[in-house]
Amino acid sequence: MVTDVAEQTDVRIALSTASVYPESTATAFEIAARLGYDGVEVMVWTDPVSQDIEALRRLSDYHGVPILAVHAPCLLITQRVWSTDPWVKLQRARAAAEKLGASTVVVHPPFRWQRQYARDFVDGIWRMANETDVRFAVENMYPWRYRDREMLAYAPDWDVTNHDYRHFTIDLSHTATARTDALDMVDRMGDRLGHVHLADGRGSAKDEHLVPGRGNQPCAELLERLALTGFDGHVVIEVNTRRAMSSAEREADLAEALEFTRKHLASAVRVPRR
Repeated sequence: MVTDVAEQTDVRIALSTASVYPESTATAFEIAARLGYDGVEVMVWTDPVSQDIEALRRLSDYHGVPILAVHAPCLLITQRVWSTDPWVKLQRARAAAEKLGASTVVVHPPFRWQRQYARDFVDGIWRMANETDVRFAVENMYPWRYRDREMLAYAPDWDVTNHDYRHFTIDLSHTATARTDALDMVDRMGDRLGHVHLADGRGSAKDEHLVPGRGNQPCAELLERLALTGFDGHVVIEVNTRRAMSSAEREADLAEALEFTRKHLASAVRVPRR
């Protein structure tokens, strides 16, 4: 028999501010507080508040929601945010994380056309990681597909496990889009898995970021594995709510994602009754 004595883990569950888009960064803090998330991951993008350390600190203090991670501006739409130099972007992301008390900076591998950046990326990430206690967790990506064509848009590789990084971020929407085995990728990451972006997908060429449980990715299995193996990073809900017809529908999706995550983290943490 089992009992529910040990219902909790030390893993904290954060809301990515990207999950409320097209609503603002400030709205993400408000929703995270209302729904009971343990913190937020700030996606640094075109919203000026996401780029402003003092504004973020005020939001965190006002809502009582800590900032657990900073996602560096590495998207196509953020090519000019915090400089056009990708290394400056990472330096500013590290500084933001240090000042805000965040433990992790999430970074994507370079685009292939960023040739010099891509050439130095693996060594450069190690150099930056050696200069701080903040984790630089490099995120798995995916090939870009259009009809029967496939474009390798990331260098040195969309599959970050093919290179030597100190810490990784696993994103299950990205494993769905890449049509790769998520748990096998987690095995390859091993104890260097430092951060999780939890979302779901069905293998579409589009990066879907569905609410966990609505696709075909092993979201529940991954959470149970994290709880059993002493994972010491954060789980971040990074889902797409752009099609929500109202604020209430968006919050319902984010509440469902939080409930799913808590349930499956807790389900693996039970102790035998003596």
